[in-house]
Amino acid sequence: MGKTAFIFPGQGSQYVGMGKDFYESYPEAQEIFDIAEQASGLPVKEICFTENEKINITEYTQIAMLATEIALWKVLDAKGIKADITAGLSLGEYAALAAAHVLEPEDLFRIIKCRGKYMQDAYQVGGAMTAVLGLDGDTIRRVCEETEGIVSVANYNCPGQIVISGEQGAVNAAAEKLAAAGAKRCVPLKVSGPFHSQLMQKAGQQLADELAKADFKAPQIPYISNVEATLVKDSAPVADLLIRQVSGSVCWQQTIEQMIAMGVTTFVEIGPGKSLTGFVKKISRDVTCINIDKLEDLEKLA
Repeated sequence: MGKTAFIFPGQGSQYVGMGKDFYESYPEAQEIFDIAEQASGLPVKEICFTENEKINITEYTQIAMLATEIALWKVLDAKGIKADITAGLSLGEYAALAAAHVLEPEDLFRIIKCRGKYMQDAYQVGGAMTAVLGLDGDTIRRVCEETEGIVSVANYNCPGQIVISGEQGAVNAAAEKLAAAGAKRCVPLKVSGPFHSQLMQKAGQQLADELAKADFKAPQIPYISNVEATLVKDSAPVADLLIRQVSGSVCWQQTIEQMIAMGVTTFVEIGPGKSLTGFVKKISRDVTCINIDKLEDLEKLA
């Protein structure tokens, strides 16, 4: 019998109203949103449930997304729906840590509030991210290395979709070279910073102080880190992996390939949108993908 993986998305798929139906229907979800507000001092429910501009500002997006993802997971957990392994893309790695019981929600919300602010403030002007479609990773890495300025691979999402990040001029120059090298399209992303590039190193260093205060426990189920795409079976490396993740590449395609090699046949995406489901389907057509975003999605797990 195949294994099941819980996977959690990163920022970018947030929307007003996310998690509201779960909050109104399940005390487990209500408790998580309440803890998020208490731990952060931010109006998390207001950001998630009502029309506002904060939901798309990184320092608020991250905690709103994390609260939603952990709330949805808590409902599944209360229903006895478990995973054999877990992972999350960028911000989603923190929800994976909740699902693996590595960190308690109070620690996670305190840390993610700081992470969002540090990343928002680290490089406010002159950074960019661009999705490169239809070109292999080796070519993209080589072009980035040969381009003057700071530009590197931020995300290995799936075959044919890799994101680069760095200084605006360097990203634009690399995109021109990549188009000439055969990329089908280079699509600038609407983001507030050059995430997962070395321009985020300051944010990672600041985050280290917050992580040092956290109570890490050994994973109850294994999880796979973004930066190494390898199994994490104890708590010792987790803080360092999270520090490196802020400015390092997110190896998502490699993470999914690792899970499939371990025997995972069902992927359950927990959180807003279907971005990860789309990536997984491009990595393998031989697995089942389920996304849990709305209350009616719970019926899919029957």
